Amino acid sequence: MTIPDFSEDAAAILPDLVALRRALHGDPELGLDLPRTQQKVLDALAGLPLEITTGTRTTSVIGVLRGGLPGPTVVLRGDMDALPIEEATGLDFASTNGAMHACGHDLHTAGLVGAAKILSARRQELHGSVIFMFQPGEEGHGGAKIMLDEGLLSAAGDRPVAAYAIHVAPGPHGVFATRGGAVAAGSNQLHVTVRGRGGHGSQPHQTLDPVPAAAEMVLALQSFVTRRFDAFDPVVLSVTRLSTGEGAVNVIPESVELAATVRHMSASSLAILQEGLPRVIEGVAAAHGLTADVRFETMYPVTVNDPHETVETISALQGVFGGNRVLTMPSPMMGSEDFAFVLDEVPGTFIALMTSPPGTDLATVEWNHSPRVVFDDAVLGDQAAALATVAFARTAR
Repeated sequence: MTIPDFSEDAAAILPDLVALRRALHGDPELGLDLPRTQQKVLDALAGLPLEITTGTRTTSVIGVLRGGLPGPTVVLRGDMDALPIEEATGLDFASTNGAMHACGHDLHTAGLVGAAKILSARRQELHGSVIFMFQPGEEGHGGAKIMLDEGLLSAAGDRPVAAYAIHVAPGPHGVFATRGGAVAAGSNQLHVTVRGRGGHGSQPHQTLDPVPAAAEMVLALQSFVTRRFDAFDPVVLSVTRLSTGEGAVNVIPESVELAATVRHMSASSLAILQEGLPRVIEGVAAAHGLTADVRFETMYPVTVNDPHETVETISALQGVFGGNRVLTMPSPMMGSEDFAFVLDEVPGTFIALMTSPPGTDLATVEWNHSPRVVFDDAVLGDQAAALATVAFARTAR
């Protein structure tokens, strides 16, 4: 099987992809309702031989390309939503509406449009079908799950045999990286309300002060993570919110709220978290004569790459970009991805693409979700070519 070299095809459309990416970047939208983003995607796909459908519960776009040769169906995913972050990059196309594509989803969307254009131009050479999955709501809204519920996997008629996605990140410019097995962590949220009895700040003995108890809980949670889990089965817990409300400084509050993001890599770790975290919180509260309401929410499962599909994916990408630009990750990422829902249903591969501008100091580079993170959209041609390559290779196999 000979895989076409899509690099020249991608280079020819790179200016259009950069223009689309920058239009998306300057006008980001949040969550599941992305009407302006959806329209930009529909406009970019207009004229291609795709069967287009849009979502009902979210502003998703699905495009089905049917190849000229018999073969199976694969899915290519690009997420479209931004984050509620005030941009501070100083780019001339930076967002000014209080939201930001700080996780690079604007590149994901533009790169998937590029793959659709490349494969459409080679339609007669393509085996099987490709489902292009333009997904809202990746940032904590479970948009992939909604698209699955609305029939993503039946969009082409037959169930897909594989699914692929590329996610950009800071790092050596133009380098791809992935691995078989767990590639990104499962994501959970811990929400706690510590309840006491408030009063005057000068008379703490007449109150049940929830503040020192909440502070003790933060430390207890850190100890729990470092002492209950195997170091080779990592768990990360970060308390990201701690609030007593907006009361006066001389008032001991009635309650304290705290929240944490919790990442895990295995079902056994998740079971320990689900049982152990409420017990730690409630135990600390009881020791202080307080009560605590605890809610532990499982958001996204672990993202697991199919080992065989990933070996084939690495081989196909190395054939195009060379071994020095397609690497095997030594360990998973502790970030999370709702592409995990797709990979729970269909074997496939989630791939990282490093996009720091040339000359960037990688020791101090800003990471995804920073208001200052910068992704170089010069990689869009390679991103589109990579998506087209893995889809073409899998359907022809």
